[in-house]
Amino acid sequence: MKVELKKGIYWVGAIDWNIRDFHGYSTHKGSSYNAYLVVGEKTALVDTVKAPFFEEMMGRIREVLPPEKIDYVIVNHVEMDHSGSLPLFKEALPKVEVMCSPRAEEELKLHYGGKIPLKVVKTGDILELGEKTLTFVEIPMVHWPDSMVTYVKEAKVLLPNDAFGQHIASTERFDDELGWDAIRPEATKYYANIVMPYGPQVLKALEALQGIEIEVIGPSHGIIWRKHIPEIVASYERWAKGETEKKALIVYDTMWGSTERMAKAICRGLVEEGVPTKVYRLGVSDTSDIVKEVLEARSMLLGSPTLNNGVFPSVAEFSCYIKGLRPKGRITAVFGSYGWGKGATAKALAADLQAAGMEVMEELQVQFVPDGDALNQCEELGRRVAQKIKKS
Repeated sequence: MKVELKKGIYWVGAIDWNIRDFHGYSTHKGSSYNAYLVVGEKTALVDTVKAPFFEEMMGRIREVLPPEKIDYVIVNHVEMDHSGSLPLFKEALPKVEVMCSPRAEEELKLHYGGKIPLKVVKTGDILELGEKTLTFVEIPMVHWPDSMVTYVKEAKVLLPNDAFGQHIASTERFDDELGWDAIRPEATKYYANIVMPYGPQVLKALEALQGIEIEVIGPSHGIIWRKHIPEIVASYERWAKGETEKKALIVYDTMWGSTERMAKAICRGLVEEGVPTKVYRLGVSDTSDIVKEVLEARSMLLGSPTLNNGVFPSVAEFSCYIKGLRPKGRITAVFGSYGWGKGATAKALAADLQAAGMEVMEELQVQFVPDGDALNQCEELGRRVAQKIKKS
């Protein structure tokens, strides 16, 4: 059914209960594709939905008004979970005017072959609907170059597409219905896996929105914010600045148990120094859940056994993923075991982490099975990292 955010502004999106992977990001709780209908003397649809959910969106629109009464479609972001229904919508309603940012014009042509006529809007442009006014603000690289927000001035409603989103499928549509404690972990995971590389751009976007009165935020995925707006905006500012907590994360995989023994010994050293620590084994733990922890941890230690004189595949995959997200400023160390060949694994891992903007304190490698002395070295490494965390 339709949901009214404010008078004349409706959620008409779709719920995807069964999606479990979103371009490599695990979505254990499903997701939603949020589209919003803004009704005045004229009517605008802000964003559409993923193509398979077109009819679900159209059904909700019909609960508000006949689709033929829609005058405009606003494309805040080109990615196909939002624009996928646009060709179907335009085919059904050819007279609708499609509006987008300058970069989105280029990208929509590349996605859909230039068959959809477009009108370009820039930051500060206004669309008068009668009773309601839409203002557009470009927020490039949050998280694509084309991204923009649509603001409904009279209702104080911000529709920022992917900013402030979460992957949650729910019959509840508002944050005060589902609760901050349920939403915050998913909002954190969403930022960590999608928005983290774009901290400077997020800060610019937040600055651009300063002075705008906001009573409702309707993101493109998940729950709509109306009670916990100060909390989520403050979280975005903190994450964008790269602020972390004095805690550590150990991420590793193991082949015959040697690297695991090292990981546990390093953990003992950290905990004995009073630093809260979490330990995750790759291949067992979910990568995008681990990245959620990376976002707020001051330190991450990465461990791998050696296979074919190189990094173990699951660790190499994780290292590549982290390199793309660029969680700068973390205190890191690398560790692992090797066998009959010369150990080069730690050096390779250190290079990846340095490329991501991290400070690599140490590289610790053990041949074959760590003995008591080697495990003592691991504990000492944990203590040294803990001391650096506490001083930072």
